[in-house]
Amino acid sequence: MSGILVLEQLLNGLGYGLMLFLLAAGLTLVFGIMDVLNLAHGSLFMAGAYVAAEAHTRTGSFAAAIVIAVAVTVVVALLLEVLLMRRLYTRDHLAQVLATFGVILVADDIVTMAWGPSPVMAPTPAALSGPVNLMDGLPYPAYRLVILVGGLLVALALYLLVNHTRIGMRVRAGASDRPMAELMGVRVGRVFNGVFLLGAALAALAGALMGPIVAVQVGMGEAILIPALVVLVIGGIGSVRGAFVAALLVGVVDTVGRAFVPMLLRATLPPATAADLGPLFAEVAMYALMVVVLIFRPSGLFSARA
Repeated sequence: MSGILVLEQLLNGLGYGLMLFLLAAGLTLVFGIMDVLNLAHGSLFMAGAYVAAEAHTRTGSFAAAIVIAVAVTVVVALLLEVLLMRRLYTRDHLAQVLATFGVILVADDIVTMAWGPSPVMAPTPAALSGPVNLMDGLPYPAYRLVILVGGLLVALALYLLVNHTRIGMRVRAGASDRPMAELMGVRVGRVFNGVFLLGAALAALAGALMGPIVAVQVGMGEAILIPALVVLVIGGIGSVRGAFVAALLVGVVDTVGRAFVPMLLRATLPPATAADLGPLFAEVAMYALMVVVLIFRPSGLFSARA
């Protein structure tokens, strides 16, 4: 186990964590501010990945593919918000879970009819297909480096939007005391609609960026939704800063665990057993992290105002 390998896996974990943040940020805004538990958020992530892969293949431009994927997903989210979510805002969480779980099933069937049941290949941009030498002995994929930088920039922009703009002030006011905010002239309903669409755009962006390095397939939204919910709980519901810190923690723990736990188990167990138990132990580590945080911070790392 060399230092270069450890550093490489840490970078991979940070990149994965930043993509988790884009997904979890939308969840924490919608759930923490609007009090709506939207399990279909993962389906928006899947939509972004599929549309970006298709658009990239047809146009040859990765930047255009990202723009198209975000735009199409936002339109889909707008239809979902108008046709379904507005009817769920005043319902309890059980009704929201059941309704949005139904959306997941419908979305998976639509994707299967449009693209088939087999995974779709999302091409890596040609200009980013090679490595970048970060240091001697550490060639790192250029595309993963772009994901790191892009994720950090989006995280910074989102933090500034929520905490240092008039729009963010209205969002926080509506979340804290909706009747008073409406009396002060804030159109809380319109603000909440914008929050829902912003969450959809972030999910689509994460899907479009993750497409070239993961399998774009039916059900990918459900697979990443569970780590995103873990991030939501660890960071503190409604906290963008908490989602950022928790996503990085979960991303590093999950990636490093999957890379090194099987290696450590091979030292004491047969190779076949170590290969089977390694991914399981790595996944358990993510939940163990959540348990430890909740023992000491039952409401998460940060409050909703952070």
